[in-house]
Amino acid sequence: MKKLLRFMKHYKKETVLAPLFKMLEASFELFVPLVMAAMVDVGIKNADIPYIVKMGMVLVALALIGLATAATAQYFSARAAVGFAAELKHALFEHIQSMSYPETDKTGTSTLITRLTSDVNQVQSGVNLVLRLFLRSPIVVFGAMIMAFTIDVKAALIFVVTIPALSVVVFGIMLVSIPLYKKVQAALDKVLGITRENLSGVRVIRAFSREEEEVEMFAGYNTSLMYIQNFVGRISALMNPVTYIIVNAATIVLIYTGAVQVDEGILTQGEVIALVNYMSQILVELVKLANLIITVTKAVACGNRIQTVFEQPSGMKVYTEEEAKEAARILQEENQAEESKTAKVVFEHTNLCYPGAGADSLIDIHVAVKKGETVGIIGGTGSGKSSLVQMIPRFYDATAGRVLVDGKDVKTYQPEVLRDKVGIVPQKAVLFGGTIRENIRWGKEDASDEEIWKALSAAQAKDFVEDKEGGLDFVVAQGGKNLSGGQKQRLTIARALVMKPEILILDDSASALDYATDAALRKSIKELDSDMTVFIVSQRTASVLHADKIIVLEDGEIAGIGTHTELLETCPVYREIHESQISKGGAN
Repeated sequence: MKKLLRFMKHYKKETVLAPLFKMLEASFELFVPLVMAAMVDVGIKNADIPYIVKMGMVLVALALIGLATAATAQYFSARAAVGFAAELKHALFEHIQSMSYPETDKTGTSTLITRLTSDVNQVQSGVNLVLRLFLRSPIVVFGAMIMAFTIDVKAALIFVVTIPALSVVVFGIMLVSIPLYKKVQAALDKVLGITRENLSGVRVIRAFSREEEEVEMFAGYNTSLMYIQNFVGRISALMNPVTYIIVNAATIVLIYTGAVQVDEGILTQGEVIALVNYMSQILVELVKLANLIITVTKAVACGNRIQTVFEQPSGMKVYTEEEAKEAARILQEENQAEESKTAKVVFEHTNLCYPGAGADSLIDIHVAVKKGETVGIIGGTGSGKSSLVQMIPRFYDATAGRVLVDGKDVKTYQPEVLRDKVGIVPQKAVLFGGTIRENIRWGKEDASDEEIWKALSAAQAKDFVEDKEGGLDFVVAQGGKNLSGGQKQRLTIARALVMKPEILILDDSASALDYATDAALRKSIKELDSDMTVFIVSQRTASVLHADKIIVLEDGEIAGIGTHTELLETCPVYREIHESQISKGGAN
């Protein structure tokens, strides 16, 4: 939590002024019981109306000054807390964006969303309350005790006993509740995770009539969260009644002691009233302090959870300019094959193992792809097709061997430079809320309408976009819910094409297209740019039929490389896939 305070550096003035104005407000508040005592002992006792009016005006003045200082303190504390939260969210979001696929997979989307929203809001509330009350409450508590000593030492001893007793209760409850609040936030992560999963998969749930089972599962997670929240809530709820009991007991003792001393002429009635007022002030401030501690406890727990995200190191090293040059020099000096030096993309005896996996997903992949070649990658489910192409833009790093692009190890590229060379269409077509034009411009921010239409035409999407109301201004719902699967896939292909990448990766991105549209798409991409190196990942031999080179994968290893005709003769795996699809009428 302490490390997060660096985001307060632009609000140093506010973090100083807010507590100072609160201290000023507390100072004026401590004078109120003395003014009341004077009003009783002098004004009321002597029936001195002018004196009573004068003291009343003093009370009004103290109230107005207190209001002004409190409002000023509130302004500065709110400004500091909101600004701190904004900078924290920005930094956290930026860090999440810099995390590689393995880190985001490990942490989980629902957990990251909770950190970025609920946890940050709790920390913001904690900062706001600390700036307002952290100094004010102790000043009022100890100030009231000191003022009580100026009135009467014997009566003030009651304060000396009461305040430590209250401190034990407050801090004891805090120490017990801090670890419990961590469990509450962890349970909230689970609820958020199951909610997100159900909302994103609502169509599948309904298709298989699993609504009741999912409701029961959600109820289980939600009930667990409820129980732990109730448990920690009961502990926290003890704070107010216990503090009231202690303070009210102290007030009874104080009134009794004061009554005896008034009867003996040691204290005046006004001084007893002042002492009772000071005890009431202590009660109010300790209740505020108790609430502050509860909020700060939550904020600290949430802050520590946020810090764990910041402390999660990126598994992918980004080379400095000097390190990249040194790596390039070493690569040049190595005895590389001529093919590796001239090829556009090279996999050099590459292995890939996902974090926590028991075995490698890819084993000893060695292949070179020339500039302008179209490469098909085919294999059964789980054979490693997507894993192979995801190493090119460095979504995952090779755990052995290396991947070269233009003769340079992908690890030596700055991520943005490497990914400017690569256009990728992922398996799952993802569109964002906004117009078709805005979605296509994700590929190229300054793309003209002419470039967009050209990309749509190449992606076989021009016809259906023209039929939409507004054309390029047609509003796409979040996730593309108002488009069919084939339409979404074609728009994502157009989004990749508009950037005119040197390397285009189509990761099973035509699965929702019919064979004629798929063939027209591949033909138009080839005509679009003859220098573009294209990787087509598919489970259909018809999609890779005319590729310059086809890589056949089986259980993460290369089972064969060649053209369609060559593989039919030499690769049993490819022949089996092809013949099974012919028998189903899937290829010709």
